[in-house]
Amino acid sequence: MKERVFFKLTVNISLLQVFMLSLCVHESCSIDMNNLGGPLLVDKQADAFLPKISPIGAPQPFLPLLAPSPLAPFTNASVPKLSGLCTLNFTAAESLMSVTSIDCWSTFAPLLANVICCPQLEATLTILIGQTSKYTDVLALNGTLAKDCLSDVEQILVGQGASNTLRQICAIRSSNLTEASCPVKGVNEFLSTVDTPKVLAACEKIDPVKECCEQTCQNAISEAATKLASKGSDLLSLDGPNILPEHSTRIDDCKSIVMRWLASKFDPSHAKKVLRGLSNCNINKVCPLVFPNMRHVSKGCGNGISNKTACCDAMESYVSHLQKQSFITNLQALDCAAKLAMKLKRSNITQDVYSLCHISLRDFSLQVGNEEVGCLLPSLPSDATLDVTSGISFVCDLNDNIAAPWPSTSQVASSSCNKSINIPALPAAASVQSCLYSDNVMIFLLLALSMVLMMLL
Repeated sequence: MKERVFFKLTVNISLLQVFMLSLCVHESCSIDMNNLGGPLLVDKQADAFLPKISPIGAPQPFLPLLAPSPLAPFTNASVPKLSGLCTLNFTAAESLMSVTSIDCWSTFAPLLANVICCPQLEATLTILIGQTSKYTDVLALNGTLAKDCLSDVEQILVGQGASNTLRQICAIRSSNLTEASCPVKGVNEFLSTVDTPKVLAACEKIDPVKECCEQTCQNAISEAATKLASKGSDLLSLDGPNILPEHSTRIDDCKSIVMRWLASKFDPSHAKKVLRGLSNCNINKVCPLVFPNMRHVSKGCGNGISNKTACCDAMESYVSHLQKQSFITNLQALDCAAKLAMKLKRSNITQDVYSLCHISLRDFSLQVGNEEVGCLLPSLPSDATLDVTSGISFVCDLNDNIAAPWPSTSQVASSSCNKSINIPALPAAASVQSCLYSDNVMIFLLLALSMVLMMLL
């Protein structure tokens, strides 16, 4: 049976943190609650909520607590300071902006960046420009306007609770709002160059699973972008395997123009579904984890495994470092497992250490809950949600306990369109488990802390 987990930041947690802060007279303080299944830390440093993982120990369960700070309400009512120069139609995408601010909520933004936050932010910018083009007849902003508009978008999102470092987290630049190297940005020229009915027919309704394999919409966008990129070019064709890097970049820039035009033809909600579905195809193809040096694993497991305990301890230590990086989807976990296996094989580790040491796909993602289990996000597009009383939540599948596959010598590179392992795109309906403490436990903690305070006084 599948089980979902919701990350929730409760008001009680904030009250507890305020109480704890009142006890702190130094730079930081911490309270050990191992008996409750995990640590609860309050530190003035921004990364204090990250799990403390020793090189040889197992990770503690990950439990994010600060969003955006212990003293702030869930809904940030700050008024954004706008430039007054941006021409984007923010009203047309008002609800979309709210979703984006939640997907990129303060502390969670770096952890959800690859799968949820940045794809949603990129879709929002595309839709804003696309919707505005209905009045301006251009599918790009000039350099000056792009700077003002990106700043305004950031101010609006931060005012609603999003992280104030979204540009850095998602590597968004003002040039991303311009036409860049694409020679076409006007709507009329676009319509005269591209077979727009073909693009609309291919992309109006996409299946987020089939599209990643059949690439019907993606191929239509690529074909349209190639036509745009060839405008004003002395090249006879930009097709084929011998495309120069600058020409490939031009086609990619023109793809942005095509997607903005698509966003102008749909309502913002439907445009979001299409754009997130397309971006998810690329997300699930690549493992986003950074693999550190594996000399300790090579020493413990290489050249034949003489000591199973030493080998598995080394593997557990190595995997624990991967678990500090970010949340990933179940398909990304499969790619990460394949990538790590190839690195292990190049280090003369030929035996299936995944089976030997009971490594599962969820071991590649951040660990959550009292039972220290990995959170695998759905491979289909998803969003975080906000409840003003219970906080931020997003869905994880904690029971998707699939063993990490060890590739055979003859096995070709894994593909999300040709998997031998059945991984659900979305968790099945089942009971919901909260990762944070219940009200009864919180009352107990407050009483215990009150007694400590009385003893100190």
